[in-house]
Amino acid sequence: MRMVISLLAGSLFGAGLLLSGMTDTTKVQGWLDIFGNWDPTLAFVMGGAIVPMFFAWRLAEHRRPLTGGTFPAPSAPELDRNLIIGSVMFGMGWGLSGLCPGPAIASISYGGVGGIVFLLAMIAGMYAAPAVGSKLDRAANAA
Repeated sequence: MRMVISLLAGSLFGAGLLLSGMTDTTKVQGWLDIFGNWDPTLAFVMGGAIVPMFFAWRLAEHRRPLTGGTFPAPSAPELDRNLIIGSVMFGMGWGLSGLCPGPAIASISYGGVGGIVFLLAMIAGMYAAPAVGSKLDRAANAA
């Protein structure tokens, strides 16, 4: 049952990305181009996602998931090196390619070589991040 719900949720998310145009890299880069040909569409897409999720999280506060277990607790708001480096890397990738993980996966079916290259680079970065983080930790502790 959990896999069915995951498939439905992922399919709904992917369909929303396609319908809103957020898998179109030029639309996302247009959002980031505030001094040029700015496209505010992404603000409406984000608002259309944030508002219902606010209410969904409030409704789910004292309930259990349908498939058992518990909902994850909110993480502590901690501004550390990993968050800053990760945010910078995410932002650079998003700005350069116009894709982030969700749209990258959704664009596999039609994105051509560019979408596949981005997805492979993203996966390589995800695998490399723990090793790079360990090296940075060791370097910081040695200094």
